[in-house]
Amino acid sequence: MQNFQGVGVSPGRIIGSVRQMPKPVSEPPSGERLAAGLSPEDAVAGLKAAAQSVHDELKGRADTASGDGKAVLEATALMAKDTMLLKSAAKLINAGSSPERAIWEAGASVSEMLHNLGGYMAERATDVLDVRARIVAELRGVPAPGIPSSETPFILVAEDLAPADTATLNPAVVLALVTSGGGPQSHTAIIARSLGLPAVVAAHGVDSIADGSEVYVDGAAGSVTLEPGEEQRAAATAWAETSATLAEFDGNGTTADGHLVPLLANVGGAKDAVAAAGLGAQGVGLFRTEFCFLERDTEPSVDEQAAAYKAVFDAFPGKKVVLRTLDAGADKPLPFLTDATEPNPALGVRGYRTDFTTPGVLERQLEAIARAASESEADVWVMAPMISTAAEAGRFASLCAAAGIKTPGVMVEVPSAALTSATVLREVGFASLGTNDLTQYAMAADRQLGPLAELNTPWQPAVLRLVQLTVEGSAQEGNNKPVGVCGEAAADPALAVVLTGLGVTTLSMTARSLAAVGTVLKTVTLEQAQELARLALSAPSATEARDWVRAKLPVLEELGL
Repeated sequence: MQNFQGVGVSPGRIIGSVRQMPKPVSEPPSGERLAAGLSPEDAVAGLKAAAQSVHDELKGRADTASGDGKAVLEATALMAKDTMLLKSAAKLINAGSSPERAIWEAGASVSEMLHNLGGYMAERATDVLDVRARIVAELRGVPAPGIPSSETPFILVAEDLAPADTATLNPAVVLALVTSGGGPQSHTAIIARSLGLPAVVAAHGVDSIADGSEVYVDGAAGSVTLEPGEEQRAAATAWAETSATLAEFDGNGTTADGHLVPLLANVGGAKDAVAAAGLGAQGVGLFRTEFCFLERDTEPSVDEQAAAYKAVFDAFPGKKVVLRTLDAGADKPLPFLTDATEPNPALGVRGYRTDFTTPGVLERQLEAIARAASESEADVWVMAPMISTAAEAGRFASLCAAAGIKTPGVMVEVPSAALTSATVLREVGFASLGTNDLTQYAMAADRQLGPLAELNTPWQPAVLRLVQLTVEGSAQEGNNKPVGVCGEAAADPALAVVLTGLGVTTLSMTARSLAAVGTVLKTVTLEQAQELARLALSAPSATEARDWVRAKLPVLEELGL
């Protein structure tokens, strides 16, 4: 029995067979020539056969998929038979290139051409690069990149998952996610929580586990056990039985003594909002509006934006919907708004700061929000990301007032905003703590890097202290402004208790976490939550803070959380 320790990011205890994510296809060497004895005619025929095989495999998967995944697979399958791509590659083969190098270069040229065309055609540029990698893999006789295709459920093990990898991730087949890289705030972690999949990240050595090996994954403890024994099998069985008690949330976030802690959802669009409402969310604590802007070369019109926002608002009539204005930059670049040449984009012109360099985009977005709010019954609050000073908060509040928005607020994700929250909150109506970025900036640790996972956790006492300072600042000089948390920290039931004890007024999370957080909150009084908050703050490390608090919450072990 061999154990691999990582960071647990999504609870659950599961046993299953491993399927390793194939390694990315490497670029064929520049100048690689046709193999001796292989004629150009045979090489072209071999290339076409490989392309046909890739098409058939993708089309077969598309036939059994649904929704966005089906559309992605169908579009990629069509690109595998694209005549322009294959003719370009054939010309290079006839000039002496190997089939692998020929399709690689042809793919780069076609992709660039489509990207330059813009609009829908630009969206197909990525499909070309995916197809060329698959054709090269077919020519080499190695597994294709991306999530493995399987008719039987498995545990996916990978270095990390790119956003594109998740388009075809089927939670009915993938039982759990395990990565050797990434951190607790990485894309993989966020996806796992949104899908309700047990997940462990930054588990060094898991890439050595052979395909087909049976493992036990504990997404709360962050452990992966090879060749599980009876103890692990019993735990997995118990999880399957007790997880049924977490299937529903009654729509009332409270502590055992009746202290109200509304539990809200993080959403990216209308589809997410409808699903969150169905799972009992008491509103939306984070509406990520950048999803309306991504994969576009031009700014969407006010009419387009208003329609997208109203579709979310309509899912929560009479309830609070907190909308975050465009959070472009860093890992979410936009060609019409951000500078791709910035040396350190995480510390660059992102979020609210884009209004410094490209004025007008924010004001038009606020106009669209105000229009959508006036046509819906939701209680719409609007906050700006990456606010650092009271002056910025004041200017944003003025822009909101000019647009007719009644409740302006700020994201607290820059430590300066937490340290000066008393003056920042004089300018606006509320604050919401974005614990993902707040942790990244407080600990100077990129949240995507596995080696820094131990630093990049909101259990860090320094981060908890910044939360406490923000809440204390909100109460100074008669402010008494609400302070919520909309970062991934709120999805951790134990940490949700601590945040409640620190005085946070609302918790917003992926909708699938509502039931677990709601269940655990109901087992403690407000006074007990405050005691656990003091305990976490006194810990010398994040690990001890987490362990000390969890030891005082036996319900977590009972529920496998």
